This record gives sequence, structure tokens and C-alpha cells, in this order.
Amino acid sequence: MSKFDQRAQILMKTLVETYISSGQPVGSKTLLENSQLSVSSATVRNVMQDLESMGLLTAPYTSAGRIPTSQGVRLFVDQLLTVSDVEEIYLQQLQQHLGKVSETGEMLSSVSNMLSQVTQMAGLVRVPRRDVTRVKQVEFVPLSQDAEAQNKVLVVLVLSDGEVQNRVIQLDTPVTRSELQQASNYVNHHFAGKELDTVRRELLNELKADRAKMDQMMASMVEVAEKSFTGNEDDEIQVTGKSQLLNWVNSGDISDLQSVFNAFSEKTQMLTLLDKCLNADGVQLFIGEESGYDVFSQCSVVGAPYSIDGEAVGVLAVVGPTRMDYNKVIPMVDITAKLISLTLDKSNSK
Repeated sequence: MSKFDQRAQILMKTLVETYISSGQPVGSKTLLENSQLSVSSATVRNVMQDLESMGLLTAPYTSAGRIPTSQGVRLFVDQLLTVSDVEEIYLQQLQQHLGKVSETGEMLSSVSNMLSQVTQMAGLVRVPRRDVTRVKQVEFVPLSQDAEAQNKVLVVLVLSDGEVQNRVIQLDTPVTRSELQQASNYVNHHFAGKELDTVRRELLNELKADRAKMDQMMASMVEVAEKSFTGNEDDEIQVTGKSQLLNWVNSGDISDLQSVFNAFSEKTQMLTLLDKCLNADGVQLFIGEESGYDVFSQCSVVGAPYSIDGEAVGVLAVVGPTRMDYNKVIPMVDITAKLISLTLDKSNSK
């Protein structure tokens, strides 16, 4: 008889579900009661020993109880998980959040924060990739109404995902309203519809190439363009609900929260993980050491890409303990990312 026959599958599924619910090692007596199998306690103990020898269970300390290893949780998710339907009340709240804010960054932050509160985990958003975000329109607006020439200019950048970025730039030399209007006309005529990173690169390269031959007006346009399409950019990752993880520290599921917080701040590791989600199809799950980073050895990351016109541009994710309620978290992340995609598509078609 195979060590992982139907009976072993039932006991494994029951043990993981019981552990997720209680947070405590599961003993053979409890496992037998919860599984409702018509077998002896000795049989259950033998199956648990087999599962342990397979690397699926472990004893956290000298006890008759067992908990699943990361490998055991992976097997549970891949083969034994029964996914729940997303509650209607969550879908209603999600639709409200998606409809409240027109600016993409604020919308993503709002939705991520809501998902964090519902799951009681940290929420992560990989903001739309700049190499696929297209420029719709650029306007250079003079800030001073009194002077003809001025050094401060408001840059209004409208992107294809519906986001509107407003940025005030300080110029080295004053520009006139006429120069600002010509700069706007030039950029919109030559670069509207192109990807943001492409606009930055081509515009600056094109204008810089003949800088020596430029008159004062073109020199002013160069400076406006340089400071509008470079300068400060939004963070690539937004983190919400970090305090939610404190509850899991108190229950002993995450012992080194400071290292996790440091990873959130440094963001390099998170970017790598989220980019793996970005290039995948559907929900991706990293359990414990599967992330490749020791700092997340007690955590799981559940992420799903969202798209514009079918092209993945960002990722929505949650980070929590390996003892998370996967049957609820996975479909919630999945449906949230899909509804974000629908919202961005609608915004992009306007």
C-alpha cells in the first residue's frame, strides 16, 4: 500500500486544516476525531510517522503533536486544498474601493489596504511597470500668474492606465508661457502613445544630441523635458498593513518580524519575488524557504499579476505566516487582481 494513499491524504488534509485553525501541534487523538475516519489511533500514529518520514510533518518540540513543514503545506495547497468562494460582502467593498479613486496609485493603495485588513496580513502592490505604461498627454503649466518668465513649472503627466501625475519642477533659467506651450506641443506631437521609459530615453537623447546648436527657446525646452521625465519617481512597491503581522508575532508564527520589516523597507527582495509573479500566469505562492530568502522562511507570499489590455503591468500580493488560511486568501488575491485589471482597462479605454 502506498504511504500516501487516500487515507493518508485525508489525514494530511485534516492535520493542515486543524493546524491552520488552531496554531497548535496536532496529536493523533485530535486528528482521528477531526478526520472522522473509522480507524484506530495506532493506525493514525503510523500514518503520521510515514508522513513525517516523507518530510511533510515535523515535531516542533518533544510532543506527540505534529505540524506541517513547508513541503507539507505545499503538497496541501497543490493537491488537497478546497478553495472557498469569495464572500459577496468583500466583492461589494472591493467594487466600492475601485470606483472611489480615479488616480491609479491611490486606487491600488486603497485596495491593497483593504485586502490587508480583511486577511490580517501585510499588503503589497508592485505599481504599474514604467516600461509598459504609455504617455497620453503632457502639459507644462506656469505656476506664477504675475511674471511672464518663471522658474517654477507644474508638469501634468497623463498616463495610459488613467493615472495623472502632478510634479512641480524648479528650472535653472526662467521660461516664458510661449516656451512652455511649445514644449507641450512638441512632446505631445512626437511622443504621445509611447511607453514612458521610451519617451524619457528618446526625448532626452534627441534633444541632447543637438544641444550645442540650440537657441535659447530649445535650450529651455530641454531643461523642462529633462526635469519632467527624470527626477523623483514613485516607489515601485507600496506596502500596507505591516502592523497586521504583529498578531502573528504574538501567536508565535513569525519570530523575527524586524527582519521582515527591513525587507519591506529595502524592497530589493520583494521586487524579485513580485517580478516572478508578474511573469507568471495567475496566482503564485511562495511558502517559507521557497522564496529563496531566509527572512521569509516563516512567511508565505501570495501574489497575482494585474494587467492593462491583457499585458501584465503590476502585482498585488499579501505576506503572512505559513499558517495562513490559503483556501480564502488565494481566491481573494486572485479576484482582486482580476477586478483591478478590469478597472484599468476601462480607464485606459476612456
